[in-house]
Amino acid sequence: MQIGLIWISKAFHTLHILFIHKYFDGAAAKKVVDCAGKMVKITFYEENHFQGRCYECSTDCADLHSYFSRCNSARVESGAWVLYEKPNYKGYQYILSPGEYTDNQQWMGFNDSVKSCRAIKNVYGNVWKLRLYERPDFGGQMVEWAEDCPSVYEAFKFREVYSCMVTHGAWAFYELPNYRGHQYFLERREYPRHTDWSAATAAVGSFRRITEF
Repeated sequence: MQIGLIWISKAFHTLHILFIHKYFDGAAAKKVVDCAGKMVKITFYEENHFQGRCYECSTDCADLHSYFSRCNSARVESGAWVLYEKPNYKGYQYILSPGEYTDNQQWMGFNDSVKSCRAIKNVYGNVWKLRLYERPDFGGQMVEWAEDCPSVYEAFKFREVYSCMVTHGAWAFYELPNYRGHQYFLERREYPRHTDWSAATAAVGSFRRITEF
């Protein structure tokens, strides 16, 4: 959108036309809302304790590199978010619920790189359920679960999950017990192989429901 502002210089009898440009990025202009109609919002900061250059985001963004060069703290005002180490939703994943994160260790960051993000929309209701399988393509032993699980081995006596079917809700998988290690976001769909949730190995040490939006 352009607004033309005309200013006439009487001294020089010259007509100057000044244009003020207001640019709207189609992706940035969109706001994500949850099923209750509440807008989601996260603010990224380059330095610890909410210092340095910051960027406020209310939508999915496949490439954040032009807004900040690193991320060492964040405020999640509303919504749950998945942060990705690389553009286009690749690399390490970090799942953040509403709250203040004064440094990247609070979301178990492996480095200070956050290059894309997605809002987890609360469209799942209040039911959570998934099925875990010992083998790819939904083979082998199957267990169905509807609660948080701090230790997959203690609960089911296996350490690897090769395929999964999420029938209700949004979930976070963790490589290690007690919600530690690499994180993976899973939503309602079928995952015939562990690579479908972007894991390099089938190790799943714990998992939990995403309940805070």
